[in-house]
Amino acid sequence: LDVSGSVWNKLVCCLILTLTARLTLSPSSSQFFEGDSLSLSCEEDDSSAGWTLRRNTTRETRTQCDDWGTSAGSSCNISLSFPSDSGVYWCESREGATSQSINITVSGKMTVILQSPVLPVMEGENITLICRTQTSSDLPADFYKHGSLIIDRPTGHVTILHVSKADEGVYRCNIRGHGESPPGWISVTGQQLQFD
Repeated sequence: LDVSGSVWNKLVCCLILTLTARLTLSPSSSQFFEGDSLSLSCEEDDSSAGWTLRRNTTRETRTQCDDWGTSAGSSCNISLSFPSDSGVYWCESREGATSQSINITVSGKMTVILQSPVLPVMEGENITLICRTQTSSDLPADFYKHGSLIIDRPTGHVTILHVSKADEGVYRCNIRGHGESPPGWISVTGQQLQFD
C-alpha cells in the first residue's frame, strides 16, 4: 500500500479529526442555584490529545479551570457556585478541536429549577427529571412538556423509560407554593452503531 503524498495526508487528516473529547457535568443539569457544587471533566478518546476545559462568561473569555475552579485529576470542581459562573463550557485540544459545549446558568433569584440531562441522550436510555427548590428535591411537583402537563409526582422526581425522539423537547416543572422552573431542553439522538 502506497501511503505517500495526498493519500497519506488524507489519512492523517482523518485520524486527527477522530480524536474527540466529551465534556461531562455532574450533576447533569443546565440550571443551578447559587451555592450549588458541580464538577466538569473532559473524557478523552486519546489521552495524548491534551484536552483543556475552558469557559466563556460575561466577565472572562476562554479561561481555564485554575482561574475559577479546583483541578482534581481530569475533573474541575466548583465547590460554591455563583451567578458569575454562568456561561458556556467546553473542552479544547492543543490542535484547536473542541467538544460539544454546555450552557450553565447559576442564579440566586430562581425559586425552582429542573435538573435534566444537559447533553443529548441515546434512544433507549432511561432519564430522570428532578424538580427542586434550594432546600429540597422531594416536594410534590408537576412536570410539563411544551407547556402541557404530562405528569404530577408526589416526590419531585420522574423517570422516563426507554426514551425516543418523541420525548425530545422543552420541559418545565412547577412546585405549588414555590413557582415554576426555567425551561430545560432534552435532546435525544439515535442509537449508537455497534461493531463486532
